[in-house]
Amino acid sequence: MIHVEGVRHRYRRDSAWALGGASLHIRRGTVHGLLGPNGAGKTTLISLLAGLFPVQEGHIHIDNQPLGNWRAQHPNAIALVPQGYAFYPTLTVAENLDFFAGVQGFSRRERAENCAKAMAFAQLDAVARQRAETLSGGLQRRLNLAIGLTGHPDILLLDEPTAGVDPQSRRFLLETVRQFAAEGHSVLYTSHYMEEIDAVCAEVSIIDHGKVLAAGPLDEVKHGKTLEQVFMELTHHSLRD
Repeated sequence: MIHVEGVRHRYRRDSAWALGGASLHIRRGTVHGLLGPNGAGKTTLISLLAGLFPVQEGHIHIDNQPLGNWRAQHPNAIALVPQGYAFYPTLTVAENLDFFAGVQGFSRRERAENCAKAMAFAQLDAVARQRAETLSGGLQRRLNLAIGLTGHPDILLLDEPTAGVDPQSRRFLLETVRQFAAEGHSVLYTSHYMEEIDAVCAEVSIIDHGKVLAAGPLDEVKHGKTLEQVFMELTHHSLRD
């Protein structure tokens, strides 16, 4: 469904490539893990998929269409849930969801329907009238996720979605991501936590220095080893080379 081929990107003309020819494929109905150390190019890649930057070199296609064409036909179909909190702290949960649904151009009825579905999916009904700044860290992460769902997206880009949460909230978020993919959507899941990639992802790509070092079904990439062993071997070689 999503095909990234030879994508290169740098932030200034005289800077090093943040992505140096990255290629990966993400199938519909799967959670695809993107694993790499800080500065590997993970956030750059998901920013390109989200349309925050133009593709400088290489190609990104969705359903065999160039990313720009596909986004023009489906303007709300890709949602990015960033690592930082992306809500207004003084607004309530319900007000945040309504605002972010509104800026996507939905009618009042569509906004109400989408917000109700997102709130139910993230199980936030009990705190709907609570200001976002008063929520626990786990509930704030769930609000971040719910905001990403207000556009009823087909593709969900998650950048460290469980950072700083307790184990119970982490389990809930992982199960929610699994459920979203099981409904036929695609998820690109970026994380530093290898146990999360192991738990929730059917496929994985390991990236370092802007290049994808390994990609494919999780069991094939691991090849009888732990994910940590594979990760350390590949990134060690990358550093040495």
